[in-house]
Amino acid sequence: VQLQASGGGLVQTGDSLRLSCVASGRTDTTYDMGWFRQAPGKEREFVACSRRRGSNTVYADSVKGRFTISRDNAKNAIGLQMNGLKPEDTAVYYCAAGSGIITSSMRSIDAYHYWGQGTLVTVSS
Repeated sequence: VQLQASGGGLVQTGDSLRLSCVASGRTDTTYDMGWFRQAPGKEREFVACSRRRGSNTVYADSVKGRFTISRDNAKNAIGLQMNGLKPEDTAVYYCAAGSGIITSSMRSIDAYHYWGQGTLVTVSS
């Protein structure tokens, strides 16, 4: 499975941005999919994820209420609508996919088997 993320860019504080990620390759399985980010000098951290079935979504506390994850199972794609962006949101954003992820592991990097190349989001103050 290959993941292609897009939509990053340079924005100002308070602006909005939408990221997209499309899975290709072996897409006969619908995956749990999520977004992670890595700021310069910091470890990669969980942002949001969406279950392959149903409407179960999980968010990091730092983005709850500002970011919204969406998915299109028919296209094996997810989006991340980011509103009210802050300088601390500056990071490379990665989409990830996995199968059979248990609920307690949905925030864990190790639970995801496939990763995209990342897209840079820069929020200026």
